[in-house]
Amino acid sequence: MSKPKGKIYLVPTPIGNMGDITGRAVEVLSEVDIVACEDTRHSGSLLKKLGLKKKLISYHNFNEAGRARQLMSNVLDGTSIAVITDGGSPGISDPAYRIVRTAIDNQVEIVPLPGPTALIPALTASGLPTDRFFFEGFLPAKKAARRKRLEQLRPLEHTLVFYESPHRISKTLHDIGEILGQREMCLAREISKKFEEFLRGKTADVVNMLGEKPIKGEIVLIVEGNRE
Repeated sequence: MSKPKGKIYLVPTPIGNMGDITGRAVEVLSEVDIVACEDTRHSGSLLKKLGLKKKLISYHNFNEAGRARQLMSNVLDGTSIAVITDGGSPGISDPAYRIVRTAIDNQVEIVPLPGPTALIPALTASGLPTDRFFFEGFLPAKKAARRKRLEQLRPLEHTLVFYESPHRISKTLHDIGEILGQREMCLAREISKKFEEFLRGKTADVVNMLGEKPIKGEIVLIVEGNRE
């Protein structure tokens, strides 16, 4: 008689406030055999705060393909695995796609848990339409590719949602202003953290609000869709 397969659990983790973790997430993390995570030190600290001690296996963009095969071998042998990221929901601008794809190919059950993510709180608090939105994630880092992608997005009537890093935000806002024009937008920073901040206005207004001060933390940009 063959051994029953394990399961893959996709477990969102707090993006800043430990109070955002769900009771179900804690329950799953306490019951699984292995926790697959981006950074074992970061996730080890999280589990310690939750009073849990688990076997950790690292996976990230550079080793995910090979690690997915290894994890699937464990699952097919009956091991249950929780997949987490450094913060937020696995698979949203974070590694997890290959693990999910490999699980599907092997007819392994995937159990996705709802939970923290920066995308939805930023969108709902932006003041822009939420009935239709387009999540782009991170724009290309190189200027030419970034501007080309913005040109492709310009006709969309949907509210546009981007993730951006602090060291690239000024360049991205400059390109948005030139290509998408002076649209209403909201820059959401440090969602759920101590210094949570929302800057709202036209593109130029948000640039002026930022000024020359150094920017820190995770950033979500919500941009008005094409109204022409």
